[in-house]
Amino acid sequence: MITVKSSPRTPRPASGAPAGRTDLGRRLAARRSSLGLSREELGRRCGADANYIAYLEEHAASPSIGTLIRVADALGITVDDLTGASSDRPPGRAESRRDSALVALDEAECRRLLGTHGVGRIAVFTSEGPSVLPVNYMTAGPAIAFRTAADTAAVRAAGTEAAFEVDHIDDVTAEGWSVQAVGLLEAVTDPDERQHLVVTARAHPWAGGIRVHWMKLTPARLTGRRVVHG
Repeated sequence: MITVKSSPRTPRPASGAPAGRTDLGRRLAARRSSLGLSREELGRRCGADANYIAYLEEHAASPSIGTLIRVADALGITVDDLTGASSDRPPGRAESRRDSALVALDEAECRRLLGTHGVGRIAVFTSEGPSVLPVNYMTAGPAIAFRTAADTAAVRAAGTEAAFEVDHIDDVTAEGWSVQAVGLLEAVTDPDERQHLVVTARAHPWAGGIRVHWMKLTPARLTGRRVVHG
């Protein structure tokens, strides 16, 4: 068994790394708690000191791949699950917890979760029925804006009511949230407004190609929900 040693004092994060719990630490702590393991018990399973387990949970640590493998094995999950790198599998594979509850989010929390930009889904009606499309979005005041190509379903849906959704799901902790906005979908035609969006855009569409048609959805309804435990 390979033992991961820890010093009497909590080690400092690597230079430039932020202090405080990271997603890795949060997943580790949640999985350990769901298994009913103390830090000492987990440490014995993976050959690490309990103080080092505490450090992994509470600080911006950068453990070696060997340490990640041993900790993940001790928790009965994969390294990808532990680090959140399970990108090729749809989320939602974790078992539900008996103490789970679904709570509504107020508008302020919904807007906080929307952030400044990200990847969400726009839902529109087409001649062939409903269509849901992933888009790289940004917030522009109260509106949600995105770029698309010419003659797309989103462009053809201009002037109609549409829905936008963004979410985050954590398989290890069986937690997550979703935010949905419903409102009028419009093409951005004002030159000054278009230029402002171009200048302030934080990311280009991942799909690539020529995507110069700006669309925006101004929410008439903004709702959200979060799965919590305990």
